[in-house]
Amino acid sequence: MKLFSEKPLKKESGNYISARESYNISKENKRITNAIERERNRKNVPESEYLTVMNNPENVVEYDNLHTYFFTDIGTVKAVDGVSFEVPKGKTVGIVGESGCGKSITSLSLMQLVQRPQGQIVQGEIRFNLGEKSYDIAKMPTEAMQKIRGNQVSMIFQEPMTSLNPVFRVGEQIDEVIKLHYPQMQKDEIKNRSLKMLDLVGIANGEGVYKMYPHELSGGMRQRIMIAMAVACDPKLIIADEPTTALDVTIQAQILDLFRNLKEKINSSIMLITHDLGVIAEMADFVVVMYAGRIVEKGSAHDIFLNPTHPYTVGLMASKPVVNKKVDRLYSIPGSVPSPIHMPNYCYFRDRCDKRFGRCNDDYPPEFCLSETHRTNCYLYE
Repeated sequence: MKLFSEKPLKKESGNYISARESYNISKENKRITNAIERERNRKNVPESEYLTVMNNPENVVEYDNLHTYFFTDIGTVKAVDGVSFEVPKGKTVGIVGESGCGKSITSLSLMQLVQRPQGQIVQGEIRFNLGEKSYDIAKMPTEAMQKIRGNQVSMIFQEPMTSLNPVFRVGEQIDEVIKLHYPQMQKDEIKNRSLKMLDLVGIANGEGVYKMYPHELSGGMRQRIMIAMAVACDPKLIIADEPTTALDVTIQAQILDLFRNLKEKINSSIMLITHDLGVIAEMADFVVVMYAGRIVEKGSAHDIFLNPTHPYTVGLMASKPVVNKKVDRLYSIPGSVPSPIHMPNYCYFRDRCDKRFGRCNDDYPPEFCLSETHRTNCYLYE
């Protein structure tokens, strides 16, 4: 049953929305979000309601037709609009795309950290494999999710300075994560595990850093603290959201080496979100290319980098600098992304595409299978 209407907004002139229209939209949004919130905040929900079965037990996460929307005063923003992909055990999946394409919201949906009540998962499944059982994160109540978040799946955010609490020492912040998920541990055991985590992420003076405040550390050190907090409970999945954006290239290389070593040591899967195609090429086993809230192409790193098929992926590849090749100006994809509130029925990339033809005027293209691992949403490969 649909909770909301797909009817477009009536506009009096241009992009103007009257106060009455805005009030009506807000009233309808409140009805929708209140209904979803009541469902999510229920107490003592039986586990059977969110138990599920993995399509492939070798996957740690399976996104299946995920829709995450933001209900705003001017309409519904479809931030993630029907995303489906898998993260296999022990592999790194890179999610790439320009700003605003839905990469971070896809990961925040898995963590149930989308800003509520405006942001809500309205459709689809996120199946998470715990080994002996599997849960549908999209249906999990908040109470149950608190046992998964930070324990079985953890996240490294984009800017470590805003993620760490400036009034607590870094050691206390790592201790807090361990204490929350391992309440049976004694104080000395918790501290020893925190120091072990600092050593694991390559911090030499663990005892000294343990007593420091975030402002006393460099950007690279703060990012290592965030990674230590993320791996403290040996999670099955680590989500890294632009983990090297605020760092210089030397520290970037060290952090990426650290990720590679950690994946082998704790046998976790990594979901790597970035704009940097170089990082994706170096780190990822599989690549997911997103545009305007949808996946336009996905496949192995070999498929995407050696044989990009969707015109948007081709444009992204052309826009990155190439070593030993001099150009006067880097390529830039012309045009702009359509409004997230009034998305067209046809391919979202059509108006920016230099390969468009008559078929592109039809409905949004379905997924076309090019090989066992390679898929694209483009009528060129129908």
